[in-house]
Amino acid sequence: MRNKIFLYLFIFAVLFIIFQYMNEKKIFEAQGIKIERTEAKLQKETDSLGVLQDQIRNLNYFTLQGNENAMTYLEKMGYEAAEVEAMVSDQIYDSNLTKGNNSLIPFEGMNGDMKINKLKFLNHKWIQADFTDGKYWGEMIIAYSFDENKELKLKTLASFLYPN
Repeated sequence: MRNKIFLYLFIFAVLFIIFQYMNEKKIFEAQGIKIERTEAKLQKETDSLGVLQDQIRNLNYFTLQGNENAMTYLEKMGYEAAEVEAMVSDQIYDSNLTKGNNSLIPFEGMNGDMKINKLKFLNHKWIQADFTDGKYWGEMIIAYSFDENKELKLKTLASFLYPN
């Protein structure tokens, strides 16, 4: 009788071990598949991130902060690129505060005063600007430079209004 109990316990233990082994094997395989899918997704996202970083580098080439030659030019004059951007932007946006049209915009506002909305520094000499009077809008290129007294000079080089 005692031998039969041990035999049944042994058989039960073997069946339990086989069940555990099969169950763990299934779980392990499922986790392996899940890890492979996650790695594939991560690789895809990493590739997408690389493409976006390349696009950002290409877009930043024509900016003051992204152009090494322009930053070197300003540094030789004793300026930092970020300081120049802030100084020029402040002066341009301050000209918006004057009564009437902004003096840099060569068009009279038809629906109000023409004001500059956005600026994009192209390099150490030029800025692209967007302006509007609320209904009509356009773009222009502004040249900026520093004279021998280190005073900022602004000049509108070209501009256009979009047809309404």
